[in-house]
Amino acid sequence: MDNVWSRPSKAPRQTLTLDRIVTEAVALLDEEGTGGLTMRRLAERLGTGSTTLYWHVKTKDDVLDLALDAVFREVRPPRPPHAGWQAPVGELMRGWRAALLRHPWSATVLDRPLMGPNALERTEFLYETLADAGFPAPKAAAYSLSNYVMGSVLMEVTWQDRGRLDTGAFLRERAARYPALAEHGLDHEWDATFEEGLGYLLDGMEQARKRHAGPLG
Repeated sequence: MDNVWSRPSKAPRQTLTLDRIVTEAVALLDEEGTGGLTMRRLAERLGTGSTTLYWHVKTKDDVLDLALDAVFREVRPPRPPHAGWQAPVGELMRGWRAALLRHPWSATVLDRPLMGPNALERTEFLYETLADAGFPAPKAAAYSLSNYVMGSVLMEVTWQDRGRLDTGAFLRERAARYPALAEHGLDHEWDATFEEGLGYLLDGMEQARKRHAGPLG
């Protein structure tokens, strides 16, 4: 497998370091999104030539991998002691969501393999916590949690990018056809909706864990 994580690191050239490249790339992405990121633009912001930049990273995909892993560095793994598995896992998921929302572009590149050290460290924590709690398939449990976070963040970012839509009026006009939607609506208090959904997920997982563990679980 050839990617930025599988290649040996190179020594700094002049004053340019990989850390500086990543910091500037994240800043550029925060300002302009993925559409504004090009190797040329990044080199200009760094005050260097493209040749020097390519000494450290081969492609734009390398830069995105590094920048996305820098976002995961902002997620603080919960510290022991832990009271059960739900509290630390919930804390990790909230931290992950918050970091992604601080960098809205990150939600649009989560389809790439998360193989950086920061992402892997946090995923390791999640797998280990779920396995220690007695989940027979920690990968499936982790997959459910991570997809909930990624899906909710992507929906929030996409919805907000489209501006304020009066979906309530649209649905009320069609209440005969969509009575449940007309009553409850599609708009969200994003934080409250995320918390409620996470609670449903964690509680359901706990019930499944207990069924697997049997009467002594």
